[in-house]
Amino acid sequence: MAAGRGRWYHYAGIILETRRYVMTRRAALTGPGVWLGAEMASSGRWIRTLPDSARAEIDAALNDVNRRGLAWHQIRREDFPLPSLEALLEDVAEELENGSGMVKLRGVPVADYDETALRQIYFGIGSHVGAPVFQNRSGELMRAIRDEGAEVGQRYGQIEGKGDGKPFLSSYARTLSNGRLRFHTDRTDVVALLCVRQAKSGGVSKICSSAAVHNAFLERRPDLLEVLFQDFWRSRLGEESDRAETVYPLPIFGVRDGRFTSHYSLTYIEAAELVPGVPKLTSVQREAIDMLMALAEELSFEMTLAPGDIQFLNSHITYHGRTPFEDDRSTGHDRMLLRLWLTMPNSRALPAGHEVLWGSIDAGARRGGIAQATV
Repeated sequence: MAAGRGRWYHYAGIILETRRYVMTRRAALTGPGVWLGAEMASSGRWIRTLPDSARAEIDAALNDVNRRGLAWHQIRREDFPLPSLEALLEDVAEELENGSGMVKLRGVPVADYDETALRQIYFGIGSHVGAPVFQNRSGELMRAIRDEGAEVGQRYGQIEGKGDGKPFLSSYARTLSNGRLRFHTDRTDVVALLCVRQAKSGGVSKICSSAAVHNAFLERRPDLLEVLFQDFWRSRLGEESDRAETVYPLPIFGVRDGRFTSHYSLTYIEAAELVPGVPKLTSVQREAIDMLMALAEELSFEMTLAPGDIQFLNSHITYHGRTPFEDDRSTGHDRMLLRLWLTMPNSRALPAGHEVLWGSIDAGARRGGIAQATV
């Protein structure tokens, strides 16, 4: 499907664009990034383990950055040398871009360090895989993912007066609650989560191949597949703006040079629908989204994270979600993960038009993350 030159609309100081598309013949996606959850649940090809020798190197690098007085966010790859782990971490990056699109790296000794040291270690390891990018408009490079309570929407974005008496929470706010997270992607090449503590119950990751979802559409409903290559309006509420009116159009599916990408979060689409003047979803678009959510569930598997596991996911070819969870602070079972967003040096090129989200669409370019607020 090729985008033609569209017309532009102005709303509340924002430019709204529509694009015209022509039909094209689509082919099934192939390669190791196309997988079924059932097969991955019994496979270990996405699991890596830190060797026992890693502890000494991690401690040496940590001691050095502390001697130099470097805060965790000041650490660069060269500040945290891990010579014996270079091949392993390069393999992680390769698996993410040209393999399954996901890795669980096991063995970070989280119980032996306080949170400050863990942030230094995690940022150092992450900087060997990719380059951290901002996760919100105020310069946050690492986010502690935990339940922040009932007022989370007031702190991180919500829309009042939606009609059902409940505020509409931004995607950012939902992440920091203990509720279920629907299948979605993050605004980065790779999202990484270090499990520090797990909940008393729940909080299980659910992962699926978005490329497999594409192929299921092609097999079952090719008419709806074509819909997903067309624009859906999204809102930047929560992460990039405190106003839902900041909106942009972007297809859910895209292909360039045979490489697939999907950017999807129903929350951003729903938030845009609440903005007066933004086109509502058509019945066909709603049908396509409903089928996407059903297929993601059907093709997914559950990935349980233990303390010390780092989960890496390629946002272009995977969707992820989370089951609701219950904490018990009295027993030390209060769920806490540390999140990094990484731009990858081996990333794929993206289709024309995706600049609106990514900034650059060139292969290997520094991209993604959240644009910073200007004073």
